[in-house]
Amino acid sequence: MARDLSGNHKVTLADYSLTAVKNTQSLDSSISALQLDVCDVNHLQTVAKPFDLVLTAVPGYLGFATLKALIEAGKNVVDISFFPENSLELNELAKTNGVTAIVDCGVAPGMDNFILGHYNEKYLIQEFECLVGGLPKNRKPPFEYKAPFSPIDVIEEYTRPARYMENGKIVTMPALTDIVSLEFDKLGTLESFNSDGLRSILFTMNHIPNMKEKTLRYPGHAAKMKFLSDAGLFNEDIRIIDGKEIRPIDLTSAILFDHWKLGKDEEELTVMRIRLKGRNGDADINIQYDLYDEYDPETGVSSMARTTGYTATAAVNLFLDGYFDEKGVFPPELIGGKDGCLAYILKYLSDRGVIYRKTVN
Repeated sequence: MARDLSGNHKVTLADYSLTAVKNTQSLDSSISALQLDVCDVNHLQTVAKPFDLVLTAVPGYLGFATLKALIEAGKNVVDISFFPENSLELNELAKTNGVTAIVDCGVAPGMDNFILGHYNEKYLIQEFECLVGGLPKNRKPPFEYKAPFSPIDVIEEYTRPARYMENGKIVTMPALTDIVSLEFDKLGTLESFNSDGLRSILFTMNHIPNMKEKTLRYPGHAAKMKFLSDAGLFNEDIRIIDGKEIRPIDLTSAILFDHWKLGKDEEELTVMRIRLKGRNGDADINIQYDLYDEYDPETGVSSMARTTGYTATAAVNLFLDGYFDEKGVFPPELIGGKDGCLAYILKYLSDRGVIYRKTVN
């Protein structure tokens, strides 16, 4: 994201790990480097003071507090942190401080929200479904999975109860349930299962009676994760073993991260399918967007970084170019409905080789 933005903006990259920042700086000398612990709120707010906008990409458990601190500092924000709290709770704070905060601005949540918001303004949408997953090209047992973003946030997908909308009511189910096999071009059979990805859409689009988001993996992965969950290996309660305090999830995470770590130049892909059904006057509509994107060997940028990061940088430029400047907290569905915003985002992504293919029936 820093490298993408540095082409047109003066960018400073901050991270707890100065080594990580220096690695990026070595690829683009125009990027300034800064070591920062976002948990030190006073330092965070002081560091952010001279900047026009802050793009945040911290692990989910740090996301809400980081966003709140930046809004309190009067900073405009684009955020892609997958935090469990409701970002709309900060809406009034953002308005009071004259801030625009665009949240959940990745691939999903993110692009599916932009698309839903756009068509919600055009048609009477009755069904919305998003299927999405990041996968390795090399299917290595036993998990046939790699974590192209924060691994702890992946485990959160497997443990956080999944909420979806059915017949106008919010239904909560355990994650990893409702496993369905589907066919995808270039990939063959994938499985989908419940995950808590709708987030703000449950409240901003609650007039749509049926909405669901599901995660995609290679067949059999969900059963393995459910086994670990049922066995208590994702449990966060402290256990005393040989006189030492241990949380099962910490041990499990350490082992899984060794398996899931995405190697340098290791090829992976992102697949997403968004489906909308509804009415346009007397006519039925059935709209589908498909994304298939792979690791780019020329730039060394992973597919998940491309599809997630470039959505966030598109939103940064959308704001800085004056397409959207309302004050408050805005998930993408509230922006996608504004004239020209979805087209801007899609073109920005297309210019970087991230292509969403649209089918209309």
